[in-house]
Amino acid sequence: MTALDSTVRAPRSLASRVAGRAAGGALRVFLVLIALFWLVPTFGLLVSSLRDPADIAASGWWKVFTAPGQLTVRSYQSLLEKDAITHALLNTVWITVPATLLVVLFGAMAGYAFAWMDFRGRDGWFLLVVALLVVPVQVALIPLSDLFGKIGIFGDVIGVVLFHVGFGLPFAIFLLRNFFAEIPRELLEAARLDGAGEARLFLTVVLPLGAPALASLGIFQFLWVWNDMLVALVFSDSGSQPLTVALQQQVRQFGSNIEVLAPGAFLSMVVPLVVFFAFQRQFVSGVMAGAVK
Repeated sequence: MTALDSTVRAPRSLASRVAGRAAGGALRVFLVLIALFWLVPTFGLLVSSLRDPADIAASGWWKVFTAPGQLTVRSYQSLLEKDAITHALLNTVWITVPATLLVVLFGAMAGYAFAWMDFRGRDGWFLLVVALLVVPVQVALIPLSDLFGKIGIFGDVIGVVLFHVGFGLPFAIFLLRNFFAEIPRELLEAARLDGAGEARLFLTVVLPLGAPALASLGIFQFLWVWNDMLVALVFSDSGSQPLTVALQQQVRQFGSNIEVLAPGAFLSMVVPLVVFFAFQRQFVSGVMAGAVK
């Protein structure tokens, strides 16, 4: 075989040539169009939240392009003047923030223990944690309602938080244990030789290296708890209900109370979006780190 023959490449198939050409500007334009298409409902909700109920009833939200004078913030002012809505928004924060922080904290400690600490029955306990991933939320609603009622926390924010923490920990432990197990053993051994104990090793070495995974877990947990309505419907009362339940009751009580529902729905949606975009770099790093070794 000559040198010329060795440099001759096999002919590319039609599919590979199409994929190679599509990887350029045409594909980017297509993806941008898809993204804009998926953002249309969100933009429509934003515009509707900035219009008067009379304008909403008279025409579609796209009418604002020809009549921008319809835009107003009166709906948001009306929303924030309702004590039930503002109290529900605060309850959502009191539920979501502790439920997220506790899951990340306890999940990180348990994940480190399962990854790098030797104790009796470690593998068996970890298999039990993995098995808990398939337990549906609905199975625990009645038993935990009875338990929370007996200990006096049914209908309180603490009950909703504990429920979310309990069902968020299996996934957190599973995710962080697999991430922490990829940390080089030599790095941990070097820290131990320098005199670092398990607590110092966890705080100064493992947590900084696991920041992408912790950010990914925090985003997942925050979105799940913030958007939850089933657990809040069961375990909260009028004084501890979050924003999702408050908006649902607005629909039931007033039917077409659009001046409250539109800004309330957009406010409920925009907070998770802000959190996601604020930590999207860490989120992508955590997902990619879990995909490759």
